Amino acid sequence: MSFPLLTATAALPAIGAIATAAVPAARRTVAKWLALAVSLATLVLAGIVFARFEPGGERYQLTESHAWIKDFGVRYELGVDGIGVALLALTALLIPFVILAGWHDADPLETNSSRWRPTQGFFALILMVEAMVILSFVATDVFLFYILFEAMLIPMYFLIGGFGDRAHAGSDENAAAQRSYAAVKFLLYNLAGGLIMLAAVIGLYVVAGSFSLSEIAEARANGSLDMATSTERWLFLGFFFAFAVKAPLWPLHTWLPNAMGEATTPVAVLITAVVDKVGTFAMLCFCLQLFPEASKWATPVILVLALISIIYGALLAVGQRDIKRLIAYASISHFGFIVLGIFAMTSQGQSGATLYMVNHGISTAALMLVAGFLITRRGSRLIADYGGVQKVAPLLAGTFLIGGLATLSLPGLAPFVSEFLVLVGAFSAYPVVGIIATVGIVLAALYVLVLYQRTMTGPVREGIGGMPDLRVRELAVALPLIAMLIFLGVFPKPLTEVVDPAVRHTMHDVQKQDPQPEVEAAK
Repeated sequence: MSFPLLTATAALPAIGAIATAAVPAARRTVAKWLALAVSLATLVLAGIVFARFEPGGERYQLTESHAWIKDFGVRYELGVDGIGVALLALTALLIPFVILAGWHDADPLETNSSRWRPTQGFFALILMVEAMVILSFVATDVFLFYILFEAMLIPMYFLIGGFGDRAHAGSDENAAAQRSYAAVKFLLYNLAGGLIMLAAVIGLYVVAGSFSLSEIAEARANGSLDMATSTERWLFLGFFFAFAVKAPLWPLHTWLPNAMGEATTPVAVLITAVVDKVGTFAMLCFCLQLFPEASKWATPVILVLALISIIYGALLAVGQRDIKRLIAYASISHFGFIVLGIFAMTSQGQSGATLYMVNHGISTAALMLVAGFLITRRGSRLIADYGGVQKVAPLLAGTFLIGGLATLSLPGLAPFVSEFLVLVGAFSAYPVVGIIATVGIVLAALYVLVLYQRTMTGPVREGIGGMPDLRVRELAVALPLIAMLIFLGVFPKPLTEVVDPAVRHTMHDVQKQDPQPEVEAAK
């Protein structure tokens, strides 16, 4: 039997989480270095997966299949396609930066803390989330995916509720109440979506007799699976609702600003750059593959919801006074672009949506983590408490600017390529939708540039004068992310050549072809 590379890639952070949690309470530094080493080793394995993946080969590669719950037809079945391998690489890439950025975020505030393990727990939970997210990107059994989809909520709940943003350190009771509210809201929203999805998962098994994506696809191809139109639509809605909550798509988005605002900055990055990608990934790889006709039926409504997310999220970002909540609402707008690209049902749109997932993860991580360094120095998330930072901390201001420019999709930076493809794909199929979506670009420029102007330029405000610039550890977080944004902005081929064949499979699933340009049609 060949080496189970996908299982090893997910098992390593899970084992690392257990080992990190077991480190004695007084050895916090050991726990940090252990978690970082495990995340880097996972990145190496993810790099091997990416290198071994053949873009022109089978749809699902490096497959593993073992009986799990025989009586119910549930299998431990793994396989990675071009979309999954890109997001697996993104997850493994970001976790070391999340750990480095949160190096001191979970250190106990008490002097005598030898009895407690808050630091060990913090990093162990991050590694556990990494393991579950990686497995969710490679699971090809629907029931296995559902288990992972729900299980990742548990460590995320404790990360949000148990380790709060220390910008609130001056009012401990109020901060604890807000953290608890944000964590419970996150959990309830996602559990509600998961319960509805569970009903749909059971319904799918009743209809198809299997949880395996490959078996269901084969049954569709040979005509042995004849799903009634109404049944397919109801099942699609059950799956899509859960994914729209996770994504998050308007109007199921309201948990995100609370969760990102109250969590530590690294956990906020974990939420929006890693965990939320599971929702959009599943829309593309599960909804469209399992329910192609229902996906086309629901497209008009979903496109409207995506447009609302784009404009609504951007407008609320413009009016925010809190830095972290501004970035949260900007992410809602960006997820609207991703959903728009998926359901435009064009190869450009779906390739752009997949690239958007990757590029948004990197750009949001860069901007949010540098913003976290800024907030840690000042002890405030309010934009009004800043001004003139570029005069006292030019490296911090410069990296913040590049992260912001990537967020508004400046040409030459990675998000531009993905946003351009999404808009081209949307416009070629739905011109009016594409035109309206471009308003989000204008609003993005507004909220990013206004944020930079109010925090980094102008006279140096009180409390800013003695602010230190980025330290070595912080530069080790910011500079590689910026380098990746520039590299993928000028040379996206390493991603596009992996993603495009997978998108062609998805287009075949829904039996859609790209619209022909009118000029060619006229000839």
